[in-house]
Amino acid sequence: MRIGYPCVNETLDCTSTSTFRLASYTEERLELTVGNNLRCLRRILEWNVQHGLLFFRIGSGVVPFGSHPINTFPWQARFAAEFKAIGDYIRAQELRVSFHPDQFVVLNSPDAGIVERSIQELVYQGSMLDLMGLDSTHKLQIHVGGLYNDRELAISRFIATHQRLPEAVRVRLVIENDDRLFSLQDCLRVHAVVGIPVLFDNFHHECLHHGEPMAEALRLAAATWHPLHDGVMMMDYSSQAPGERKGKHTPTLEDALFQGFLQDLGDLDADIMLEIKDKEASAHRACAMLRIGGLLPTSAGAVTPSSRP
Repeated sequence: MRIGYPCVNETLDCTSTSTFRLASYTEERLELTVGNNLRCLRRILEWNVQHGLLFFRIGSGVVPFGSHPINTFPWQARFAAEFKAIGDYIRAQELRVSFHPDQFVVLNSPDAGIVERSIQELVYQGSMLDLMGLDSTHKLQIHVGGLYNDRELAISRFIATHQRLPEAVRVRLVIENDDRLFSLQDCLRVHAVVGIPVLFDNFHHECLHHGEPMAEALRLAAATWHPLHDGVMMMDYSSQAPGERKGKHTPTLEDALFQGFLQDLGDLDADIMLEIKDKEASAHRACAMLRIGGLLPTSAGAVTPSSRP
């Protein structure tokens, strides 16, 4: 089991997704920005390893305008060595990484232009994992997309688009159940046709479900992951922020709720991404609970004086 957090380390003084305005685009600025982003990404991964946090969602903007037509700079060749070094480090440290493309990636849109731009974004993000030399257990996470007043047609369009994706994208793609439109059962229907793994989100399931208890839902999602090609199940974890609108994530880990979730998880293996505002701080606490429960080695996620930044 690995515990992780998404995109931004609140402790370090750098970001791996620094960008600039499209109107300010130059190849020189792009080259400088990508170099800085990759150096920061390496720092974040090293910090995570020091602190036993072995699951990380890389931000989509490592390469600004990575899938935009304006970007014709050969960044894949220019930064091949840097990407390879990061991938070598990920494999050596047994880290797992993923990407979660932004909400504009909608494979089931009725607009052909949106679908094509979505595919190009997935190709761009998948190519970074390929440059790192990582296998298909490192994933690209998306939602089914929009409902467009016709659930059956929306699901059919997703399936049709999925079947024409490049193989390098298709083997990495996973779908997440969401909190308003497409439930776990909808995602399982897509899986039954195209074999795509379902990345389970416990909080979204609490918001939108068909009566499946959490323990059952976890097992249904886990069964969609092929151990050899996909690795163990990835999942997102959060809970409802008190006093906020339905679906708003909690600002920090609620210990009692997480303990209850671990009981539902039982003996299932899963890599858990904490979608919680205070990121690595909650990840440390989650690791502590897992160590106490015997689900992580004593040293995993522990902070010692020598490992503090």
